[in-house]
Amino acid sequence: MDFDEAADALYAAPSADFISRRNELAKQLKADGDQLGSTRLKALRKPTVAAWLANLLARESPDDIDDLLALGDEFRQATADLDGEKLRELTPRRHKLLDQLSKSAAELAEREGQKVSADVAQKLRETLDAGLVDPAAGEAVREARLSSALRHVGFGVVDESGEPSTVTPLTDERRQRAQERRRAKSDVPAEPEEDAETAAARAKREKAEREQEEREAAEKAEAKKELDDAVAAAEAAEAVVADLDTQLSDARDALIEAQEAVHRVGEELDEARKAARAAQKESREARKRYNRL
Repeated sequence: MDFDEAADALYAAPSADFISRRNELAKQLKADGDQLGSTRLKALRKPTVAAWLANLLARESPDDIDDLLALGDEFRQATADLDGEKLRELTPRRHKLLDQLSKSAAELAEREGQKVSADVAQKLRETLDAGLVDPAAGEAVREARLSSALRHVGFGVVDESGEPSTVTPLTDERRQRAQERRRAKSDVPAEPEEDAETAAARAKREKAEREQEEREAAEKAEAKKELDDAVAAAEAAEAVVADLDTQLSDARDALIEAQEAVHRVGEELDEARKAARAAQKESREARKRYNRL
């Protein structure tokens, strides 16, 4: 088992078992010789209820999530082309698909015995909408490893606490599989659409794609540095814990030895007291005999 397989298994576990399952999988990775993977797995956070529900939906209905992301692609293309008519056509489809996915998620939650409050349902819908609007957020939703719900606020994606969210793109293999599923479901070939673009629209789209790739590369580099720093800090903390464990074990051994020594001294003291009392008794008897003489 590698890190990705362990992470998938962890986020597929029931929410109540997340911590124990994480410890179990981290131990397994460490036993397999993957110390880095074990440390990375320990750093994964338990998902909120909304994030857990989004992950469950992505695992159980991957094709529906692909439809959501494909619709997001259409929105971005229509926006780049300044095609108002197309955007008006796509908007009701967006709301209908979000309604459908929210209903499916509620049914899955009921099957798992999880109650869905109005707040959780709203956060789930915001997460799905963020996945439609933002490509990186969409890939994170599809990967089913969210620890927090997402929300698109106009300039990016934030988590449930309102902090900017670091979403991790899918691996190349998973992205390729998703693209193949979407191409197989599409009735319109990709090439004619490309040929139909105007030169200006194509140039604008290509520029936007380059800028997006540059942003993603910068974010990926920053995320990798943060991960490396976190791994180093975790390894240092583990070393400190191991040293403290050793000190505690040594202290316990010393305490046991001291307790045994106290016990021995106590026994010797009792024997000495008995001998002293016996000597005193013998002395009194000897004095009595002497006085009689």
